[in-house]
Amino acid sequence: MRPFVALLVRDLRLAVRDGGALGTALGFNLIVVALLPMGLGPDLGLLSRIAPGVLWIGLLLSALLSLPRLFEADFEDGSLEVLATGPLPLELMVVAKSLVHWITTGLPLVLLVPVVGLLLNLDFAALPILMTTLLLGTPAVSFLGSIGAALTLGSRRGGLLIALLVLPLYVPTLIFGVSTISAVVLATGGVIAPLMVLAAISLVAIVIGPVAAAAALRAQMG
Repeated sequence: MRPFVALLVRDLRLAVRDGGALGTALGFNLIVVALLPMGLGPDLGLLSRIAPGVLWIGLLLSALLSLPRLFEADFEDGSLEVLATGPLPLELMVVAKSLVHWITTGLPLVLLVPVVGLLLNLDFAALPILMTTLLLGTPAVSFLGSIGAALTLGSRRGGLLIALLVLPLYVPTLIFGVSTISAVVLATGGVIAPLMVLAAISLVAIVIGPVAAAAALRAQMG
């Protein structure tokens, strides 16, 4: 357990010291949400209806920007090979790095939602359930994203390849995340079932993501 905690603390310190990935993700998310009302016009009713989907899509695309750096820095300086031969299983190493990605990127993007929601005339009654869906769904973003980051490690166009590989995997999370909020905003039904499905998707991603990413890393380093 000590190697896992040590790696977690190390990566958190490096992420905080760098700060570029978080700044890029937050800035991109803010720009996307701010430009949308300008393009659609001053129809507050329309903005309110599409706000959940826009916020989810903005978050997914923003989190995608920092995925290429998930393993790249350690791969470039040789730390990844040291970690692969250390006492910590490669799967747990992926768990630690995915968790750091969620803490330093996914969680701040979720906390930014109440601010950017104002730009889309988001109904405040939907804000608690929106925050809940994002907290339940964003772990899947980081852990599924680790698969794409591992498969494209060392590629010159890794960012584009990650988008092609990972975005289809995000579709179920997006669908159930938006449907949960729409059930509240439009009063179309219950929210418990889609919330449970959303949590199940994240749990499956937490289990499958590290195993698949670790296999991809072994193939890259082999």
